[in-house]
Amino acid sequence: MNPLKHVAIIMDGNGRWGLKYKNSRNAGHKEGVNTVQKIIKASVRNNIKYLTLYAFSTENWRRPKKEIDYLFNLLEEFLLNKIESLHKQNIKLKILGSKKFSSKLNKLLNRSEKKTSKNTKLQINLALNYGSKSELMNAFKKIKKNRERINEKNLGKNLQTRGIPDPDLLIRTGNTKRLSNFLLWQLAYSEIFFEKKLWPAFNEKDYNKIIKEYRNIKRNFGNI
Repeated sequence: MNPLKHVAIIMDGNGRWGLKYKNSRNAGHKEGVNTVQKIIKASVRNNIKYLTLYAFSTENWRRPKKEIDYLFNLLEEFLLNKIESLHKQNIKLKILGSKKFSSKLNKLLNRSEKKTSKNTKLQINLALNYGSKSELMNAFKKIKKNRERINEKNLGKNLQTRGIPDPDLLIRTGNTKRLSNFLLWQLAYSEIFFEKKLWPAFNEKDYNKIIKEYRNIKRNFGNI
């Protein structure tokens, strides 16, 4: 049975779900937050130590400003209302990506990271304004600046995920089969599951089913 320390999720399909059931993309984003809370609880129950959620990519800035503003308002609301609960559950929050947001949101993100920094039950890595290509380019620039050798070890320690084990499992909801510039280096040997359900419809039963299937996969890592 395969050990499972780190699950990464591309939470795709909020907008499509919202248009289909509520005639509003924003309604889908709001419902998606409820799914996030369910999956956090399920991750704790499954003794998963790291959960990385792709919340907003560097490419998502191309979306309509009203939708972007709504997304960040949802995030602010989540942090204001839920961070104390996460802290009491011994859950740590870490942000991956560049914090180029409003001063209010940046303060909330920094405060949330600091408040939960010593927690050990589960670490949630929230990928915000994150793009793997930018992360890799910045890592190479740091290596060059520090006059270090270019090798896997030095690259790894200059990534934003330094100190975090690579994902064992990647789940992408929404019936789309691509990585979308997410953890391209870190996902090299991850098992990948593409789920047809849109993110707001994804539930703990679906999550547990994938985990069970993952645990029974024969993982060779290049061996026979």
